[in-house]
Parts: sequence; C-alpha cells; structure tokens
Amino acid sequence: MAIAPHIREKMEGSSFIRKMFEEGIALKKIHGADKVYDFSIGNPDLEPPKKILDTIKEMALSEDKGRHGYMPNPGFVETREAIAKKVSGEQGVTLNFGHTVMSVGAAGALNTVFKSILSPGDEIIVPAPFFAEYTRYAENHGGTLVPVPTKEDFSLDVEAIKNRLSEKTAGVLINSPNNPTGKIYSKDDIESLSKALKEHGAKSGRTPYLIADEPYRKIVYGGKTVTPVFPYYENAVVVSSFAKDLSLPGERLGYIAVNPTCENAEEFIQACIFCTRTLGYVNAPGFFQRVIAKAWDAEADYSSYAKRRDALTDVLDNAKIQYAEPEGAFYLFCKAPEPKLAENQLKTGQTLDGAFCDHLKKYCILAVPGKGFGKEGYFRLAYCVSFETIVNSKEPFAKAMAEW
Repeated sequence: MAIAPHIREKMEGSSFIRKMFEEGIALKKIHGADKVYDFSIGNPDLEPPKKILDTIKEMALSEDKGRHGYMPNPGFVETREAIAKKVSGEQGVTLNFGHTVMSVGAAGALNTVFKSILSPGDEIIVPAPFFAEYTRYAENHGGTLVPVPTKEDFSLDVEAIKNRLSEKTAGVLINSPNNPTGKIYSKDDIESLSKALKEHGAKSGRTPYLIADEPYRKIVYGGKTVTPVFPYYENAVVVSSFAKDLSLPGERLGYIAVNPTCENAEEFIQACIFCTRTLGYVNAPGFFQRVIAKAWDAEADYSSYAKRRDALTDVLDNAKIQYAEPEGAFYLFCKAPEPKLAENQLKTGQTLDGAFCDHLKKYCILAVPGKGFGKEGYFRLAYCVSFETIVNSKEPFAKAMAEW
C-alpha cells in the first residue's frame, strides 16, 4: 500500500534541522564524535534544576492509588493552577486555572490552537525567519502559513504585517526570543502589532488571534526581558513548554494560556480541550504534570549559554563570518558569505545558504540553512553544545572560510 501522495511530498521537503542532525550522527561514526562540530539541533544540554530532580524522585516513589489513571482532558487542576500563577506573573494579568490547558509540549499546544481556530483556507501570518515546523502545523488543520519578512535587524515589520492581513487571517504567530535569530520583539513592536490587529478587526469584522510561542522566555541576555502580550491585546494566547528553560524536551509537557479578556475566552478554552481529545493526545503526560505542579518555579542557571555564545562569536569573528547578536535563546543566525573561489560558484538551483552549509560539512561542521527558516542567505548555529565543540571548531571554521 502506498502512503498518501501529499505526505510523500511533505516528507521530501521535511525539516532541515532533523536532516542535518541525522547527517551529524553519520559523520560521528566515520570521524569520531570529537571531530564533528554539530550545531544543528537546539537540544538543551543543561541538566534539569535540582528542585525538578528531587520532585521526580518524590513522585516516582509515591504509592498513592489512582496516580496513573485518566484525568480531565485539560489536565490536573493543581497543575493548571500552577500554570495560571506562572503566566499571571509573566503577563501581568490575573489568570485562574480555567484559562489554561495542559498540552503535549509547545508543539502539541500550537496544533491544538490551530485545530481550534482554523477553517479550510484560513491563514496564519508569521514573521520570517521562523521555526520551520510552523508550516506543517498550519497545514495539518487546513490552514496556510504566510511568512512576512522582518526588518533588517529582525525586529517586527508591523507595516508589512498590516498590509498582509485579510479576511482569511485567523491569527498572527510570534516567537520571542526568536528561533533562529535570538531576537526579542520590543514593547513598541508588540504595541504597534496589537494596534494593527485591532484596527483590522474593527474594519473587517474578524479580529485575528495573537499567538505567542514562548519556550525561550527565560533564556535572555544582558538584562533583557520579554514583553508580555496580554496587557496590549485581548485576543491573545500564549503557548509554551518546559523543554528549553528547564531542559525537559523529552518529557513533552506544555500548555496553552488564554487571555481572560479574550472574546469568547470560555468557548476558545473548551475548543482547545475538545481538540486535545480529538487530536489523540487525550491529555498531557500525567507524571510530569504532577512534577511541574510542585516545581514549575525551579530556578535554572543559563550563564553557561551566555559563555558559549561568546565563545562561538569569537570563533566566527576569527573566521570573519557575520551574525546577528542574539538577545535570547541559544542560536546564532549567521550571514552566508559569498564564495570567492571559482569552484564554489553557485550551481543552478543552489541557494547560497545551502551551498555554504554543504561546504561546511567537508570540515565536519553541521549548520542549518536559512532556507529552512524562511530566510535564504543565512544559516543557523545552535550553541547548546559542549564548550569543547565550540572551541575546537575554530580552526575548521577558519579553514572552511579560507577555502570558500
């Protein structure tokens, strides 16, 4: 039996990140792990905080009856209460547990939200560059992702977004700090975007949702803060997880939090609960809901990310590769250099970023082309890798540039 043709087509153009990650595994088998400089995947390498680990032990040893049974689809009340407290502090708006739904990671949260708001032909606008899987998430539910380029410094181009709004616009999706650029959208950006969406709603009769994807909210540098969206826009929803800030990507625990002032907030929450069930998630992982209910506020030390960022920028400065200075997350978005040697001139169908990333592979450096993030001409390096990997990549990067 053949698979669906549209799935085969999507598989062929699937995640650049995963492809590079898998190539890295193959290269390590050939050259040895210490000779491969894999910056392909944003897999946080800090260990979870002690409070998380202690709570895991406590929950694992509990013999209370019924701890592994079904629960309400939106999650345990005590966990939802903890999330409401967390988001209230971040957004400066008071939520209760009824404004939250637990999810299977931030990816599950986004799919649930899209399933709840998208009708066939609807559109989700996203500032580019953006996390590649957003495209598939929208397509999963009959929608289309509409990339709108950001400004030169990767800040929001609100005027460009405003010009792309239409009666098909179901929502605008923002990710701050941004993957892949590390950009934090400013208060002025958020206020201007909110104003544009309100004006569009008043004029068109359809007010888009503002969806803030915030898994990197706590990983910021230089005293930066992430602007909340709830105080500026009523029809706003936050999706997030504990994958990045508490280093728990494999536990697949996330959440949806809806602004209490959102139009039809109760109906929206009920739709998310319904879609959680019909998408087959049923509920978020129960064990880690109990862990997070007690340890959501565990403190983590992100200073090693800052040190590794600085080490990698030193490597790139030495190789004379340009990059955007990240304000948060753990990525460097770098400009692909023009080739100087005749043998490296682009061939028909090649993109500059794709060609340069292929060139880097010759030196066992794994990077992800910007094309996968909706921004050709750039490439992404994830620096949540060992300090040794970064330092030891200095000579290979310099050699790659000299021979490019």
